Order: sequence, then structure tokens, then C-alpha cells
Amino acid sequence: MPITTPVTFPWSQSIAAGATFNPLTDWQYETPDFDGMVEIFSRATAVGLLETISSAGDTLKQEGPVQAGGTAGTTPSRLNTEPVVGRAAKFQKVRIAYRNPTGGAITVDGIIILTPLGGRGGGGGARRGGKRGRR
Repeated sequence: MPITTPVTFPWSQSIAAGATFNPLTDWQYETPDFDGMVEIFSRATAVGLLETISSAGDTLKQEGPVQAGGTAGTTPSRLNTEPVVGRAAKFQKVRIAYRNPTGGAITVDGIIILTPLGGRGGGGGARRGGKRGRR
């Protein structure tokens, strides 16, 4: 049975010069068994780190710089980091790829929030039946 509440997965990783990192490798929901919405927050300790985000073959973020200025080990939040938001399709991989083309190691901190779409029914819909008569 699919989940009904949001799930999160934080990471903090030092990426060596010339190295790559995919934080979602082997994550339980890397390939969700339900349709969902993803929010991804990333922040690096220095400038130069690049990030690409895709879901179900759709590019949510073309390779571009990661926001810099973070402190290693501190999970970014909505107060100081703009998330990348997109759809996670059922049985399709969500991928986040970091690439460090600089000459030194850079630490990236991030978190993904995966929220299931849809519901079980029984709420929020139109009322059944016609108008009720007065007695």
C-alpha cells in the first residue's frame, strides 16, 4: 500500500574535486510506487558545485550552480533556500546528480521531500443527493 504522508531524506556529503554524487542511490523512494510531488533543497559550502535534477525523464533543473554559503552539516530550509519542485511519476526514478568541477572538495547539504498525490477518497468531494426539503 502506498504511503499517505510526506517522506523526507536529508544528506550531507563532501564531494572531492572532479567527483560526482547521487544522494538518492538506494533510497527507498528513489523509484516511488505512487505519483507524488518532490521538493529538493540543496546548498553547498563553496561556489562551483553543479546540480542536475530529473524525474521520470523530465529535467526539473538543467545542470547549474548550487546555492553556496551553507555550513557543512546544516540541512537547508525554506527560510534560506528556494526548492526545486516537480512531479515524481509512479515507478519512475527521481535523480539528483552533483558534479564538482573545481580544484577542491565541496560539501553539499540537501533534503528531498516526497509528498504523495491523490487520496483515498471520502473527503473534499461534492455532496451526494439532491436538495433537502424543509419539514
